[in-house]
Amino acid sequence: MEARNVVAAWVEAFNNADVELITSFYADDAVNHQVANDKVIGKEAIRSRFEQEFATAEMVCIVEHIFQDGDWAILEWKDPLGLRGCGFFQVKDGKIVFQRGYWDKLSFLRQHGLPIPQN
Repeated sequence: MEARNVVAAWVEAFNNADVELITSFYADDAVNHQVANDKVIGKEAIRSRFEQEFATAEMVCIVEHIFQDGDWAILEWKDPLGLRGCGFFQVKDGKIVFQRGYWDKLSFLRQHGLPIPQN
């Protein structure tokens, strides 16, 4: 499966908060680094992070664009509350091996009425 198709299927699973299906898109040793958070390494750690995140807030990804360059797919997205972001997915043999995401964590926390860390 091409990188852009993997990401399109990933978005569908994300919008259904389907942790099992989302996790199935990752390689066993995948890295997911949302730059506003610590990097998560390994499929099981990624599963755990998605379980925590879906339990914390209802999240929806509205695709604006999915671009592909070789084994990389770039997702530009927004959500119904106005948050915007982008994600970079490296896909090898049909599995996500690396993901990096950029989005405004402070706006996300405020929009969902979540506590804001005091560091």
